[in-house]
Amino acid sequence: MDSELIALSESLGAACRQRRLLLATAESCTGGWAAQVITHTAGSSEWFERGFVTYANEAKVEMLGVRPETLQEFGAVSQETAAEMAVGALKNSKAMFSLAITGIAGPTGGSPGKPVGTVCFAWCRAGTFPGTEVKVFAGDREAVRRQAVIHALRGLLLRLDIA
Repeated sequence: MDSELIALSESLGAACRQRRLLLATAESCTGGWAAQVITHTAGSSEWFERGFVTYANEAKVEMLGVRPETLQEFGAVSQETAAEMAVGALKNSKAMFSLAITGIAGPTGGSPGKPVGTVCFAWCRAGTFPGTEVKVFAGDREAVRRQAVIHALRGLLLRLDIA
C-alpha cells in the first residue's frame, strides 16, 4: 500500500474516532479496495463496521436492497444505483456513514454515454439523503480503480468534516 492510501486510511480513522462514527462501504468496480485501505490502519475495527462487495446486479439487489427497477432504468453504473447502494449499506449494518462505488473500470464494458473510466459515487449519513457524484477517470483498469478509491475516501473525509 502506498503512502497516499495509508494517509487516507489514517485520516479517516482519526476523523471517525473523534466523531465516534462507524463506517460501511458498498463497492462494485473497486472490489473491496476501499475497505482494504480503510482496514490498513490498526484499530480500524473501532470505526469500520463492514463492507459489501456487490459486483453482480443480483448481489446489489439481495445484499443492499437496490431496486431492480433502478438497475433496469438507469443501469448499475448510475448515480441512482450508487445512492441506493449507500442507503442499503446503512440499512444492513450498524454504521452511521457509508460510501458506495460503482463503475466501469475497463478495459471493456463502456458505451458512448458511459465510457470506460466512468465511476459513480454516493456518500450517506444515517437519516439523510445520499449525495452523489460521477467522475470519468483516465488510465488502465488498475488506474481507474485506484483513482475511484482515492476519490471515494477523500469525498468521505470532506463530508465528515461538515457532518
